[in-house]
Amino acid sequence: MIGKQIRMERIMNRENGRTLIVPMDHGVSAGPIPGLVDMKSAIGKVVDGGANAIVIHKGVVRMGHRGRGKDVGLIVHLSASTSLSPDPNSKVLVCTVEEAIKLGADGVSIHVNIGADDEKEMLRDFGEISKQCQTWGMPLLAMMYTRGKNIQTESDVAVVKHSARVAMELGADLVKVNYTGDAESFRSVVEGCGVPVLIAGGEKAKSDVDVLKNIQNSILAGGGGVSIGRNVFQHKDPTRMIKAIKAIIHEDAGVEEATAILEGKVER
Repeated sequence: MIGKQIRMERIMNRENGRTLIVPMDHGVSAGPIPGLVDMKSAIGKVVDGGANAIVIHKGVVRMGHRGRGKDVGLIVHLSASTSLSPDPNSKVLVCTVEEAIKLGADGVSIHVNIGADDEKEMLRDFGEISKQCQTWGMPLLAMMYTRGKNIQTESDVAVVKHSARVAMELGADLVKVNYTGDAESFRSVVEGCGVPVLIAGGEKAKSDVDVLKNIQNSILAGGGGVSIGRNVFQHKDPTRMIKAIKAIIHEDAGVEEATAILEGKVER
């Protein structure tokens, strides 16, 4: 599995085993939302800040190709649904692992909604993609969300740690879940998973400090980093926001220092 190991090092920091991933696949689900209208510019801003990897759909790969400047890991997203659908939680596969390889991907990602009406179809797709990733030595990021009529709170620790465990048991190399709100509860998610657990950013936050605190607490709980979209690419200064997050994840900076970086008081 040397191929998978090599690719993993393209999307993670090989020194600490953590990563800063920016998902930018929202155009399929929500259209050209603010921050993602000009994809080449949007990708450039997060790469300049020092993101380890980005998540995009196959048609956007040519816009994300750098040609010059800093490198960035490429994760091609395989799942899709739109907000216009009668059931936006129903994700289907729109790309294959082989297609992603041909596009030069360092990893692939899938989205699974645990608790959704068609959970069984998404889990079946997960199993098939996991098999393909094993065959090709391709890292797999599983975005595990808890959504359905039997789930009252998406960030409840019981359902989050269950969804993380599902991802690990089905072959994910990285797992993305909602943050459970505090370090103690999130530690139980990490301990019950066995592969690096990343926190999602959720909707655009009202406070940058809250975002940075959640990230720091997730790291203190043993988390493997972040996969944060809107709170980065919709920020007034995405590059500085990435630098602030990077300081916490890769330099063990505190929230105060990260905030100073974000505000331009400290340069990185």
